[in-house]
Amino acid sequence: MYHTSVSPIGSGKARTVPLPSQTAHEPITAAALDLSSIPAVAQYRLPGAGNSHWISVLCIAALLGLWWLATARAWISPLFLPSPQAIGAAFSQAWSGNIQGGQGLVVHLQWSALRVFGAFFLAVVTAVPIGIAMGVSRLSRGVFDPLIEFYRPLPPLAYLPLIVIWFGIDETSKIILIYLACFAPIALAAKAGVKSASIEQINAALSLGASRWQLIRHVIVPAALPDILVGLRIAIGFGWTTLVAAEMVAATVGLGQMVLNASNFLRTDIVIMGILVIGLLAWCFDLCMRWAESQLVPWKGRV
Repeated sequence: MYHTSVSPIGSGKARTVPLPSQTAHEPITAAALDLSSIPAVAQYRLPGAGNSHWISVLCIAALLGLWWLATARAWISPLFLPSPQAIGAAFSQAWSGNIQGGQGLVVHLQWSALRVFGAFFLAVVTAVPIGIAMGVSRLSRGVFDPLIEFYRPLPPLAYLPLIVIWFGIDETSKIILIYLACFAPIALAAKAGVKSASIEQINAALSLGASRWQLIRHVIVPAALPDILVGLRIAIGFGWTTLVAAEMVAATVGLGQMVLNASNFLRTDIVIMGILVIGLLAWCFDLCMRWAESQLVPWKGRV
C-alpha cells in the first residue's frame, strides 16, 4: 500500500512512498492495525435507565424498621404515631366492622371505589375528546381553555359549597367534585399530546388522501396516546386526594368518611390505616396503568 505525499513547494510533483512496515500491494490486516490496543467504548445509557425495584424495597424496609423502632422505644406517643401492630389490629377491627359507624372495611371500600372510578370514567370519556379538540381546533381551544385554566388551580374545597348548593348532598355532588378534579389533567394532557404528531406524519397522511377525521384517528390520537396515559395516571391520583373532601358531604360510608370519623374520636390507628389503604389502592391502579402503557405504547422512550 502506498501513501501519497506532496514534494516541497516549487517542485510541482508528488511522490508516492510505501507506508512503514508495509510492502507494495500488501493489504492491511487486523494484525497490522493491532486492534487490541484500541480501548473499548462504553455503551451509552439514558439518564435514569435501569431497574430501581430493589432500591424501592430497601427504602420501604428502612422506613418500616424506623417506624417500628420509634414506637417500640416510645420515642413518639401512640396518640401521634401508633405502632405497626396497632395498625394491624385496627385493620382487623375495620374489616369486621368493629369501628365507629358499624360498617365493615369492604363496604367503605366499595363506595369509595364506586365514587372515584365512576367519576374517573366520566372524566375520561369527556376530557379526552375535548383535549384533542383543543389541540386541533382554534375554536375549541378558545372556548374550553380559559374555563379549564381558571378552575384548575382552585382547590376542591373552594367550590365544594357551590356544588352542594347546586346539586344537593347526595351522591351526585360527590361524583361531580371528583370528576372536576380528574377532568383538567386529562384534558390538558390530551391537548399537549396532539403536538407529538410531527408535521411529516401529518403531511404524509394528507398526501395519501386522508380526511380530517382519518388524520385525527390514525395519526394524531396514536401520537397523543402516551401523553393521555400519563394524564390518566395523574388524574386518578387527584381523584383519590379529592375523595376525602367529597365524602365530607353527608356521607355515612367511604374510606374518606371512615378516616374523618376516626379523627373525631382521636383514633389515630384507624386514620393511618385508612390512609395506607387509600395509598395502596391508588398505587395498585397506577401499576395497572403502567402495564397498560407498556402494552399500548411500547415505542415510548425508544424512538
